[in-house]
Amino acid sequence: MYIGIDLGTSSVKIVLMDEAHHVAATAEQPLQVSRPQPLWSEQDPHDWWRAVQSAINRLKHDYRNQLQQVRAIGLSGQMHGAVLINKQNQPLRPAILWNDGRSEAECRTLLQRAPEALAITGNLIMPGFTAPKLVWVSKHQPDIFSNVSKVLLPKDYLRLKITGTYATDMSDASGTAWLNVSERRWSPEMLAATGLNEQQMPELFEGTEITAPVLPNIAEDWGIPKDCVVVAGGGDNAASAISMGVIETGQAFLSLGTSGVYFVADDQYRPNPQQTLHTFCHCLPQRWHQMSVHLSAASCLDWIGKVLGQTDIPFLFELAQQHHPQTTPVFLPYLSGERTPHNDPYARGALVGMTQATGAAELVQAVLEGVAFAFAQGQTVIEDSGVGIDTVAVTGGGARSAYWGEILATVLQRPLIYRRQAAIGAAYGAARLAWYSQHGGEFSAAFPTQEIEHIISPIASKYSKYQRKQRLFESMYPQLKSSFKAFAEE
Repeated sequence: MYIGIDLGTSSVKIVLMDEAHHVAATAEQPLQVSRPQPLWSEQDPHDWWRAVQSAINRLKHDYRNQLQQVRAIGLSGQMHGAVLINKQNQPLRPAILWNDGRSEAECRTLLQRAPEALAITGNLIMPGFTAPKLVWVSKHQPDIFSNVSKVLLPKDYLRLKITGTYATDMSDASGTAWLNVSERRWSPEMLAATGLNEQQMPELFEGTEITAPVLPNIAEDWGIPKDCVVVAGGGDNAASAISMGVIETGQAFLSLGTSGVYFVADDQYRPNPQQTLHTFCHCLPQRWHQMSVHLSAASCLDWIGKVLGQTDIPFLFELAQQHHPQTTPVFLPYLSGERTPHNDPYARGALVGMTQATGAAELVQAVLEGVAFAFAQGQTVIEDSGVGIDTVAVTGGGARSAYWGEILATVLQRPLIYRRQAAIGAAYGAARLAWYSQHGGEFSAAFPTQEIEHIISPIASKYSKYQRKQRLFESMYPQLKSSFKAFAEE
């Protein structure tokens, strides 16, 4: 048996997988995000560990025999987070998360200190990345910064608790702005620009490599073998790609989670930082991937549900589908700022074009369309990098809606593939990486694409309407940009 642990933003998910890659059990524990000030987004690492322990305890209750057969554990998690550890391995402050936007000024500071940053990292330095967060801490919380012994990414804090070691994988490290992404090594120049050194970084591994055995007390507590090992794993998107077999050039997926990601695998390093495209290492050796990243996706649906006093998300889909809104507002889905293509932590959500006839169905429809239009902008940026997109799978909680799938497929003008286990995503991918550490072999055979459940094709009759609305959508951000900054400065 193999365990995959995914530390998400809204929950911890654990998958128990057998030798044939069948999921034997799952467990999930919710998490909360703290926003103590505008633009801030934080979580307490202790809460992550408590959530993992709670989920494991539920598995122990019903799957004790299967846990006794676990050979390896894979880790996945939200990227970019800054977990600052002292010499006693204790967090010095709450972790600063991927969707935290406080460090825009520090991004400029880094570029001034390291003008070659884009060439080294292959990416624009963005507030969500880890390095500018540390520059912010050094400026605003110098006592904390001076006591930093190690900087860990979220999933690697779990690794520290499970193994007692400091390690990370190439895909997760790519999102720090400290990695030389083409050469797959820490950059002394980028670390120095942040006031850090390589001794404060975790050791780098490829995602399939074993990092350390499980600590004896953890093995005993979890009821797993004492020789169980932990592999490097991957950032949440790279691990999701492994779960779906998205490993060859041109294979792609859309992730409709809290945030939105359009991910394309590649066997070449093809950066396009000027258009805010992320170019990261894959969690497999000598593979990379491109991502357009949208800081709000399915979370926009949660938001409109709260506004409407409706927590039943499937009901929201039904509401829009049954009423067939003909005239809807245009929604800018920038509730947490935006990365691709704007790199603007001050961007805000906006509904433009409401009338007295605008009701709940129209608002929900506008949200679904707005997220789709944002993905379409990301698709253009990916194609501009030179990589072709062959097939597009869908994962994440939003993937459960066929109606949203029709909107997305039509706006993107591409069939969307829905595969078995897609909703499990990164935790399943992490378990697959754990399996590979014990078996090896060709990647294409080890990580096959999952069985197709269904395919949603574009609706030709609706494309011209969406195309017109896409142009309107794209015209609005430039007009509202200065207003967004003014809102943030109030």
